[in-house]
Amino acid sequence: MTVQELPMVVPAPDLPARVRIHEVGARDGLQNEKSTVPTEVKAEFVRRLADAGLSTIEATSFVHPKWVPRLADAEELFPLVAGLPVALPVLVPNERGLERALALGARRVAVFASATESFAKANLNRTMDEALAMFEPVVARARAEGGHVRGYLSMCFGDPWEGAVPVHQVVRVCKALLDMGCDELSLGDTIGVATPGHVLELLAALNEQGVSTDVLGVHFHDTYGQALANTLAALQHGVTTVDASAGGLGGCPYAKSATGNLATEDLVWMLRGLGIDTGVDLGRLVATSVWMADRLGRPSPSRTVRALSHQEQ
Repeated sequence: MTVQELPMVVPAPDLPARVRIHEVGARDGLQNEKSTVPTEVKAEFVRRLADAGLSTIEATSFVHPKWVPRLADAEELFPLVAGLPVALPVLVPNERGLERALALGARRVAVFASATESFAKANLNRTMDEALAMFEPVVARARAEGGHVRGYLSMCFGDPWEGAVPVHQVVRVCKALLDMGCDELSLGDTIGVATPGHVLELLAALNEQGVSTDVLGVHFHDTYGQALANTLAALQHGVTTVDASAGGLGGCPYAKSATGNLATEDLVWMLRGLGIDTGVDLGRLVATSVWMADRLGRPSPSRTVRALSHQEQ
């Protein structure tokens, strides 16, 4: 058997036939780089990700440049990729950010809430409830414009200041986001402390409170090496949307203990071995991450990228 024939496909029971990967490398990944990536390089990154078969690529963030300076070029970047035949959601923190996005034709947006008071204060300089109140008109306006709204929820499994986060607290904020009109939610393990049992407990609790699994996605960080295990647990529960970042780029600028996102290549390798369709060409995706790593001046942290490209640390 050659490497091209690997991994051997061995399906497991009770798993979805297809998973939609919500690619976050161009936004969540590049916002944390020490240096600013040129706009055209970002645009080419998005183009290459689309060419690799990713159907949802989070393009940028319309946050004030003071807070996320690496994405200050959102107005210049979005028109360069807007014509691609893929979904291009963008992050909008408030009504002003939404106005900027709508003016460029963006119709898929995301808001970013917190399951803890400490992170809401660090990330948005507001309490949890104040942040939710800020998002209400944003979601309403986006929906009125025919848009699709994703609600990110950070610190669902643990917080660097508060420690363990009660499941009922996470459920409350999830329901609030859905009640205001969010179309889907992304459950974030921002500092990578979740384990599979915790994932299953939260998903079950959400179901018990009337939140359907089909509106839920998962966003795991690999701080303790648990991202793939947690993803598999979520898939076993019926989740079919998984966030990942090409090459394992990214973390969180407001949570210093947050390391990189789950690498898209590592996710695709596992899903391919399970016989789960993603629509992604792994070879093209690896080549894209190698290309971006060269521009960033460092090797990709993705184990699959390293293995398939024979990169050395």
